Amino acid sequence: MRAEACDLPIRFDQVCVSAGAVTILDSVTLQIEAGAPTVIVGPNGCGKTTFLRASMGLIAPTRGRITWAGADRSPSIRRAFVFQRPTMLRRTAAGNVRYALRTTGFPGAQRDARIEELLALVGLDGLGRRPARRLSGGEQQRLALARALARDPAVLFLDEPTASLDPAATKAVEDVIRAVSSSGIKVVMSTHDLAEARRIAGEILLLHRGRIVERAAAAQFLGSPRTNEARSFIAGELLV
Repeated sequence: MRAEACDLPIRFDQVCVSAGAVTILDSVTLQIEAGAPTVIVGPNGCGKTTFLRASMGLIAPTRGRITWAGADRSPSIRRAFVFQRPTMLRRTAAGNVRYALRTTGFPGAQRDARIEELLALVGLDGLGRRPARRLSGGEQQRLALARALARDPAVLFLDEPTASLDPAATKAVEDVIRAVSSSGIKVVMSTHDLAEARRIAGEILLLHRGRIVERAAAAQFLGSPRTNEARSFIAGELLV
């Protein structure tokens, strides 16, 4: 699996997203490029999920502009999104992946082999006939990753993919993320866990009150933060 870097770079130019009188993203300007995973951290309510949804094209800016490889509108066929609490279809694990392949127009004669490949990639080989809703939470999250990868994405957005998982399930999901990134797919994910950011990130963005207050390579962000907000966040202090 090696996706072309179409849709990249994703550029935000003074992007604001509001809900009524509440500003969720505030004058965000940045560019997301191919390479190692970009990990977004920050306190609850800082705008991480909204940032990911806007990057995917699921919501439009209230003000400002988002472009994908220079285009204002780009079909999201090579972008995929895994939600924090993905919904499993009332089908087997294999049936969930089959449905995703069908929506992409993947050739029917090749679907069985592709399903096996995707389930093996996420560590679910041998579980294809099991009802998806009877899988454990970690297995369901990995199945959601398999469904997303059925789109053969160039960019994969993950919204806190290991939230509420135990350490073993977290490791299994992180292993998949690393494999996906190594294959050439750009991963953009949020997490509440700085240790996870340390394990996965190539670069880290800190969001606070809808603004990007620091962006740096992971080692620099964690070892030599430049802003008071980053220093406080790394120290475990509350950002208010």
